Amino acid sequence: MLAPRSLRKASVPPSLLSDPSPGSLQPTRLAIQVNAAGSSCSAYLASGCRVYKIEIAMEGEMLSKGKESLLIPINAEVITSSVVDRCPHRSEIQSVVLAEGEGDGCLILGTVDSYGHLIVSRLDTVADDIDRASYSVPPRDCGVGEGSWAGLCFSPMHQSTVAVARELCKCIDIYDQDIHVRSLRTLWYPSSFSFGHCMPQVNESGSMLAIAEGSQLSIWDLRVSNNGGCVHRISGPIGGIIYSVCSSPSGPIAVGGTDRTVTIYDPRRWSALSRWVGCSKYEITGLSFSSVDESFIYVQGVDYEITCGLWKGNERAFSFRGDSNWLGFSKCANTDVVAGWCESGSVFVADVRQDCLSVIGQFESWHQTENQK
Repeated sequence: MLAPRSLRKASVPPSLLSDPSPGSLQPTRLAIQVNAAGSSCSAYLASGCRVYKIEIAMEGEMLSKGKESLLIPINAEVITSSVVDRCPHRSEIQSVVLAEGEGDGCLILGTVDSYGHLIVSRLDTVADDIDRASYSVPPRDCGVGEGSWAGLCFSPMHQSTVAVARELCKCIDIYDQDIHVRSLRTLWYPSSFSFGHCMPQVNESGSMLAIAEGSQLSIWDLRVSNNGGCVHRISGPIGGIIYSVCSSPSGPIAVGGTDRTVTIYDPRRWSALSRWVGCSKYEITGLSFSSVDESFIYVQGVDYEITCGLWKGNERAFSFRGDSNWLGFSKCANTDVVAGWCESGSVFVADVRQDCLSVIGQFESWHQTENQK
């Protein structure tokens, strides 16, 4: 069982960023990373053509709850704030992604703008000079046409492999660093995508890609050329749109969208394992499995609420709300630190841990069972 340890609210300094750009419906312009000591976290925010970084203090355990397990935030201090100067985009940035690099204290920051221009930078979080190296990949069509939402994700197995999606172009480009490998052509406008962490169809993770396009979830194998690489399609809500897709390290894939339902699919049979109906009041635009307990999932609604619940039992554990609509939603890669960025400039950070009482209860029940044997 998961239990929130703290919920903090920090404000972006108006001198750094006063009026965030509107962006798109997808909340992909925020990335969060907990520092090594765990005393603070770094939030990377994208607005306009720039990326901003703020460091938020996380020391101490203070938590207050309201009705229906709603968490009440406490004010947190912004330790430092700065502009990340290694992302020279010419149009509005649509997505920011953090990945762990090789070596201690090394992060990989990826950004993509509305025309598909990709910039990947290696950040050294230990040294004073955070910039190590970066490379830039222009769009395949040289940025001709109308800008739209664009997203990116790194392969969980090969850090040099990155996928870039462009909504209006109905295209996902696969790169090995700055070398173009192949393009995937979708039938509908892609709105979210994720690399599969553990697929029974392949021996190696990182070659399968799950893409939300319109009301369908499509599965693509980067090693296959037949049918453009598409190996399976699953129809979602009739007349609806899937806005978010995420994959669990153990294999299951979650999708959510206009039907306000989280559906978990089994990659072995591509059938639905569970459906959590009505878990959000409005359209679902952000999903993330828990790193502590994969039977829990974080659900971000299009309004101002983030919910954590047990997807197997359709049971809500807790939730928290922002003070305005979300511009960004992110969870740290290896820990359950969840953050949301509001259009008012507030950043809400929830630190979630395993409930010690539930762990003790599970151990005692297991011990009693062993004694009976």
